[in-house]
Amino acid sequence: MGGGTNHWFHSDQIYRCILNLILLTGSQGVNGGGWAHYVGQEKVRPVEGWQQVAFARDWGEVPRLQNGTSFFYFATDQYRYEESQAYPENNWRSKYMKMHPADVNTLAARLGWLPSYPQLTQNSIDVVAQARQQGAKDEQEIIQRVTDQLKKGELDWAIENPDNPQNFPRVFFNWRSNLLGGDSGKGHEYFVKHFIGGDNQVLAQEGTSWRPESVHMNEKGGAEGKVDLFVSMDFRMTSSGLFSDIVLPAATWYEKYDISTTDMHPFIHL
Repeated sequence: MGGGTNHWFHSDQIYRCILNLILLTGSQGVNGGGWAHYVGQEKVRPVEGWQQVAFARDWGEVPRLQNGTSFFYFATDQYRYEESQAYPENNWRSKYMKMHPADVNTLAARLGWLPSYPQLTQNSIDVVAQARQQGAKDEQEIIQRVTDQLKKGELDWAIENPDNPQNFPRVFFNWRSNLLGGDSGKGHEYFVKHFIGGDNQVLAQEGTSWRPESVHMNEKGGAEGKVDLFVSMDFRMTSSGLFSDIVLPAATWYEKYDISTTDMHPFIHL
């Protein structure tokens, strides 16, 4: 079976029927038998035009996009629950193996290896405006002033201060994923507790976990319910929808006007 059943309302029942057939016939794990699933729902889209609008590319340079794993690692406070892994240094391991994952992430952001947003606890627009008021004439002078302020500790890296309410993701739009229930978000219970503030089942203890050195942590524990507004767009009531403040309808398969294909098929269809 393929992704075709996903385009129908009773997809879960269709899945269960096929799985029951496998169980009743005992054909799973048998050569020539069994159940194989392939989704293949990627779309061919006018990527260039979409990126131009989505990332305001007519305003600036090519965007540096932050990876979602790093964003949610801090936004859901999962860095608070790490177990220490003190591996010995050898030919295959470096000094970074002894560092807390949060410390490695903050190092990458400080050195410019990894985009991280928001970049500063202070409003970046205000920082630039203040630099201009103080006499910075061009982009290079602004960069130099900001660099000097960071070295003096006058500005704060947001990634090092995830407990500061100014750095919380207050409004979140969930699109094309079941963030709070599927494999899009690792650590469902942490999303529920720290991200949206719902009833959770976090069993790990914050106080006994491995602590990062470069991240400033609130000793009273991680904030709960950072997001004030959580909006999901989907045509199924997923678990993300159940946790959302607002659920907006999305177009189903036969309501779409895209050219549809997958990366595994030599054809496209309208």
